[in-house]
Amino acid sequence: MKHDLFVFLLIFNLFISYGQYTDQINSNRPGVSIGAFSVGKNVLQLEGGTEFRAYKHRSYNDSKVNAGLLFLSIRYGLFSEKIEVNYDGLYQIDKIENLLISPSVESKRKGLINNFLGIKYLVYDPFKKERKVNVYSWKANNGFKLRDLIPAVSITLGGNFILEKENPYPYGNVFDELRPTLFFGIPRDDSIEPSFTGKGILATQSHFFGRWVFITNFIYNKISSDFPEFSYILTLTHTINEKWSTYIETQNISSDLYKDQIFRTGAAYLFNNDLQFEATFGANTKNSPSMIFFNLGASYRLDFHKDVDPELKLEEKLMKKEERMYIKGAKKAQKADKKRNKKARKKPKND
Repeated sequence: MKHDLFVFLLIFNLFISYGQYTDQINSNRPGVSIGAFSVGKNVLQLEGGTEFRAYKHRSYNDSKVNAGLLFLSIRYGLFSEKIEVNYDGLYQIDKIENLLISPSVESKRKGLINNFLGIKYLVYDPFKKERKVNVYSWKANNGFKLRDLIPAVSITLGGNFILEKENPYPYGNVFDELRPTLFFGIPRDDSIEPSFTGKGILATQSHFFGRWVFITNFIYNKISSDFPEFSYILTLTHTINEKWSTYIETQNISSDLYKDQIFRTGAAYLFNNDLQFEATFGANTKNSPSMIFFNLGASYRLDFHKDVDPELKLEEKLMKKEERMYIKGAKKAQKADKKRNKKARKKPKND
């Protein structure tokens, strides 16, 4: 009995870890990196929540921004297991305190920090071929193997859309309005962001030691703008048990306007197969500006995925082939009957 239970759990674990579509939700949260795999064909998934951020900028006399954010990702598996259409939005409502003048001045703002629409394609899946399960050795199935170093790879391409006529956060800069203009109120070029810019993401995902997942993202953002941005994200996730997981993450951002290193850590709780809750705490490493943040979120999926048994698929294919042959034969026989009837009508009757 214990042996059978062990085999079942082992196979189930491998299915969850290495399949594209899984019985449990496959969320990019917590953290901001994206995994290599899609949510699965005909699966609609929502990943959203709220975040609090506190900024302080040393170069602007410690001026502050206290912000509340709403984040939402919408993911849908389209056409096949390899393709996913996704939307990523981040809306900020804040209060900025300008300490460059005395007395200080406070003002309220709101607007989109991020508004991205793209499509992901799984380029390479090292887990496509099923692994052989050793029913006598847990170590043989969960120990480290060199093939675990080969990651799944995906590419995401899309664009950033700015909907506001006057974007309060050009290039994501929450302190932009405190920067001096050139002269006579004419704004700097870096205060005007194009209404559309491109974005590309190369994502890799590796699974090892049974309960560890390592994800990398290499991102080229704001393509076609005057200030393109390159960043990378490294995320290490550990599954503690069937309900809880934890992660650590670092993100590096680099452009001619802004450079930063951000660290995050947090945990996720699997409520059921379709619902996950999360919490994250993080901070950056600079003081121009400094930033600390905390968020709470959830991921929920509507699962319309249908597995197709390969044997049933083959059987259906053969049946369709037989049906086509039958229809073709019937049409041929019908044509022959018409021909015979036509000849019979033309044959003269004997006196």
